[in-house]
Amino acid sequence: MKWLFLFITTGFSFVTYAQVTKVSLQASGLTCSMCSNSVYKSLKTIGFIDKIDANIKTSTFEITFKPADHIDFDILKVKVEDAGYAVAKFVATIQCRDVKVEGNEPVRIGNVMLQFVNLKEKSLNGEKKVRIVSKGFIPSREYKKNLFMTAAKPGVYYAVI
Repeated sequence: MKWLFLFITTGFSFVTYAQVTKVSLQASGLTCSMCSNSVYKSLKTIGFIDKIDANIKTSTFEITFKPADHIDFDILKVKVEDAGYAVAKFVATIQCRDVKVEGNEPVRIGNVMLQFVNLKEKSLNGEKKVRIVSKGFIPSREYKKNLFMTAAKPGVYYAVI
C-alpha cells in the first residue's frame, strides 16, 4: 500500500501544467477617460476576472483572473468590442511547468488552446508572456500581413513568445 501511495504522489509531479494568470489588453480608439471607463465597465461584468487595472495613457488594461477559473479570451475581446472599441494588443502571462511545444501542434494552456508561431520544439517552464496574434486580437493590417494564419483551427489561438 505504501508503494502505491508513493507511486501516485511522485507520478503527479511529472504532469505538465500551465495556467493563464493575467492578461495585458490594449484597446484601440480610446480618446479620453470616459472611453477607458466604458471598456473598464464592460470588462468588469466578466465573472472570471478578479482585478482590472486601467492605464488611461497607454489604453491598457491589466487583468488578473480568479484562480482555477475557466478563462475565455473571446469573451474579453467581445466585451471590448461591445464598448465600441477594438483590441490592439493582447498579451497573456502564463505559468508553465514542462509544457511541450512540438512543431505546429496546438498546446493546451488551462482551458485555452494555443498554436505557437515560429517556435521550434521546446519545453516551456516558468512565467512566459505570450502575445495572441489571431484575428481580432491585433490590428487588421497586422493580421493581413500574416496570411499563414488564415487556416486557424476553431478554438485555437495563434501565439508568439
